[in-house]
Amino acid sequence: MEKRTELYSGKAKSVFTTDDPQRFVLWFRDDTSAFDGKKKEKLDRKGAVNNQFNAFIMQKLEEAGIATHFEKLLSPQESLVKRLEMLPIECVVRNISAGSICRRLGVAEGLDLNPPTFELFLKNDELGDPMINEYHAKSFGWAEPEHIERMKELTFQVNDVLKALFLSGNMLLVDYKLEFGLFDGEVLLGDEFTPDGCRLWDKDTREKLDKDRFRQGLGDVVEAYEEVGRRLGMSFDY
Repeated sequence: MEKRTELYSGKAKSVFTTDDPQRFVLWFRDDTSAFDGKKKEKLDRKGAVNNQFNAFIMQKLEEAGIATHFEKLLSPQESLVKRLEMLPIECVVRNISAGSICRRLGVAEGLDLNPPTFELFLKNDELGDPMINEYHAKSFGWAEPEHIERMKELTFQVNDVLKALFLSGNMLLVDYKLEFGLFDGEVLLGDEFTPDGCRLWDKDTREKLDKDRFRQGLGDVVEAYEEVGRRLGMSFDY
């Protein structure tokens, strides 16, 4: 597989074309950002940790019957993925109240949510990724109704698989966001699943082991990500 030109550079990943028009290379950089890019920093080892963590999670989801764009690791910081027609919507599940839902609804952090909440957000940095509903998505043509239903179904399937996985490492899956795209008309899980895009707490102490360590200036961000991986039986190649 020949890596060719850079197609897109996001906040923490770059996308490269390949000699296969149906495949991309994702390069996980050491960059991290928060608050719509207002806070930025390079963190040593972060790209390698997130790339390999994402590969581990995507493989676990594939084993559970959830189709993803992930194909294989190419290097410590690179993965080969299917080229998806991305849908401009983020799907968010919250099992415990934290982050923006506390600010929006005036609720305390740490409430167990039963059933979990499901929310949709428009992926648009300039607008601050506003919250939307299914009618917005349908009316503005961001996704077909059947695609929205499939995204919701897959998001809750991911929740069942990953809540149990993280609990096996004595961690709580607080919340997370997923992005999806179409490959030959099928809805597949795309983008990434790493501690950058979810909240993970130690079950006993509720210590934060995710990107909130960066947002809140708690330090040891990459070390926390590595700890999550170790609890799941991972080892990292740098």
